[in-house]
Amino acid sequence: MLTIRLSRIGKKKKPFYRVVVTESSRPRDGRFVEIVGTYDPLKKTEGVKLNAERIKHWLSRGAQPSDTVRSFIRRQKSS
Repeated sequence: MLTIRLSRIGKKKKPFYRVVVTESSRPRDGRFVEIVGTYDPLKKTEGVKLNAERIKHWLSRGAQPSDTVRSFIRRQKSS
C-alpha cells in the first residue's frame, strides 16, 4: 500500500523534511517512489511547499496520506 508521508533529510538540530510517496512497509528514510513536496519547520511562514497536482494523482491511485501530511493538504486548500 502506498502512503504519502514525511522523510527526514536535515542535520542534527536542523530538521528538514521531504514529503514523499512510498510503500508503507519501507523505513522512514528509505527508498521512495516520488518527492511531492518539502517541509521546513524552522521557517515561521510558508515552511510547507506541496505539488498539489502530483498529490491529487497519487491520492487517486489509492495512496493514503499520514496525519501530518493530511493537515498540510487541508491548510493548503484553505489558503
